Amino acid sequence: MKKKKHFYNYLWIWTIIYFALGFFNILFAWLGMIDFILPLLFAVFGGNKFFCNKLCGRGQLFAVLPKKIKKFSRGVLAPRWLSSPYFRYGFLIFFMTMFGNVLYQTWLVYSGVNSVSEAITLFWAFKIPFSWTYTAGSVPAWAAQFSFGLYSLMLTSALIGLIVMFLYRPRTWCSFCPMGTMTQLICKLENKK
Repeated sequence: MKKKKHFYNYLWIWTIIYFALGFFNILFAWLGMIDFILPLLFAVFGGNKFFCNKLCGRGQLFAVLPKKIKKFSRGVLAPRWLSSPYFRYGFLIFFMTMFGNVLYQTWLVYSGVNSVSEAITLFWAFKIPFSWTYTAGSVPAWAAQFSFGLYSLMLTSALIGLIVMFLYRPRTWCSFCPMGTMTQLICKLENKK
């Protein structure tokens, strides 16, 4: 008997659309805030990880790719340290620090100290020119700066997810995803009430 498909089985397409839109216009990067806000709302108001388990387009993409393209994942069990609390919370702190840096750079542009950096930064170190995706003056400079920063963060985390998917099992990223770690913490706090 064939398993019934739900709308959320196709949300992996959202991840591809998100990155494609940002490639042509960086301002679409703001849509990435959906992936920051919704998991938290589900955790706070639902007390569960429904978003992570069913609605996360990135996690679904990591599950679908190896099914569509054979040999895209080795299917090997990841080292235990990748899902250990020390690594997960450490990576969450690191990720939130990088998000804080995105906000700080946005503030610097907003306050007139810096101009918009029309580049994305991969792996928090490599600046790649991305100026074709932005027309100066179309929105406030700070909004464009936030777009470049958020897109950098989203693309870097997606590439990390693809790397660990290839090296280990398809959804290895999910074992240390910062949003998953945050929602798990929220659910634990909610369930204690």
